[in-house]
Amino acid sequence: MTAAVDWLRTTTPGLLVLCGLAIAVLLFAIIKVKLEPFIALLLTGLGLALAAGLPVSKIVGTAIKAGDSLLETGFGGILGHIAVIIGLGTVLGAILEQSGGADVLTGRLLKIFGERGAPVAMGLLGLIFGIPVFFDIGIFVLAPLIYVAAKRGGRSLVLYAMPMLAGLSMTHAFLPPHPGPVALGGLLGVSLGWLILMGFICGIPGFIAAGLVWGSYIGKRVIVEVPDEFLVRADGSRSGEHTAEPTAKTGDGPGTATDPDSVTATQRPPSVGLIGGIIAIPLILILGATFGTQLLDQDSQLLQVLTFLGTPAVALLIAVLIAFYVLGVRRGSSVQELSTLTAESLRPVGMLLLVVGAGAFFGKVISATGIGTALADTMSAAGLPVIVLAYIISCGLRIAQGSATVAIVTTGGIVAPLVTGHGYSQMSIALIAMAIAAGSIILSHVNDGGFWIIAKYFNLTVKQTLQTWTVLETILSVVSFAVAAVLFAIVS
Repeated sequence: MTAAVDWLRTTTPGLLVLCGLAIAVLLFAIIKVKLEPFIALLLTGLGLALAAGLPVSKIVGTAIKAGDSLLETGFGGILGHIAVIIGLGTVLGAILEQSGGADVLTGRLLKIFGERGAPVAMGLLGLIFGIPVFFDIGIFVLAPLIYVAAKRGGRSLVLYAMPMLAGLSMTHAFLPPHPGPVALGGLLGVSLGWLILMGFICGIPGFIAAGLVWGSYIGKRVIVEVPDEFLVRADGSRSGEHTAEPTAKTGDGPGTATDPDSVTATQRPPSVGLIGGIIAIPLILILGATFGTQLLDQDSQLLQVLTFLGTPAVALLIAVLIAFYVLGVRRGSSVQELSTLTAESLRPVGMLLLVVGAGAFFGKVISATGIGTALADTMSAAGLPVIVLAYIISCGLRIAQGSATVAIVTTGGIVAPLVTGHGYSQMSIALIAMAIAAGSIILSHVNDGGFWIIAKYFNLTVKQTLQTWTVLETILSVVSFAVAAVLFAIVS
């Protein structure tokens, strides 16, 4: 018995078996037992640490001091990096949503592209609006606009929904301030500026292939009508029937049917330029700091200014304050109303942060046991590049348990020891992060909450959702990873 335990704790095959068993237990707890991922990650991490023979003082600290323990540094290290960013990103998305920014962007895009180009317009809408809002919130806000566009165009709802969903999924998986990319920045030690840059470079080709090419193909073959009840207005009329005085509209389907051409009687909508500018502010500031670090002297005063303004938390805070004023106070909202909006938008963030923190703790345990080093040695001997390993692990976790965030933070923790201290440039590490992000969205199916949201909101059967959404996510994943892998081979 002692020999078996020693083999598990001290040899490369033993450590790999231990790691594999820990991941299997984690997946069993989430998938079969239906345990919350936060609890499952925490329990599995503690169990792995004990099984690997780590001292209790290292795992949880002592009764007097616990600040240096794996539990606290695992949680605190990642949450200190991402909590403020995710919180501010959520608030920014809420104020943009509440102001009617989605309606404005939709109306302008439809005018530019016309009825025939409406699917492309919907894709760009998802891409633009997906930057500051979470994936599911983006669906809730934009789905009614898809209903209206599909009803007007007289074609399948799928033709309009798939491009928009590709845009939302791409931004959610690859771009800060979304939780996955932000968590990877902390886990792998790569700046958000590089993640934004590589996110666009790797994600846009995937978006085009999945949203525009595949969406156009499948949208002509899977015909889904827009149910009339999705489009009922508060005044009882249907979308397309204009009343003398347009009013805010609510439907008794799974969303609020909003006509992009309508303007409320009491409030003029914000301009497209204003909405686009607010979304662009944090991206420009973060990229300014990233490129300033590469181009300016370290003692430069300008670099100090760019670094401060381009710190993600500061950049997002600036965008939030500007949005509060120009989309809130200047348009008649009180500070109390904005505070209420902020509080409401932040309520769902708590569990998300706990999952990310627990995933980081799990990764910290893996690093402390030496499993990461053993895995690196094994993969090196097998000749498998780290970027391919990262993608495969992320894909496996995503397919098995459904959550993209859990797949990202768990894979990030496993891969981090293979990346740190190996001389990779920031660009190379960002590309590894993109591989993990790409793997985390592959093959969405029945164990993914987003699968059911999409089926409900777009009137799809399970078979139709598999034919459309599942294939879309897989194309987005494979194409984006292919771009990341080619670039990694060139720069590494």
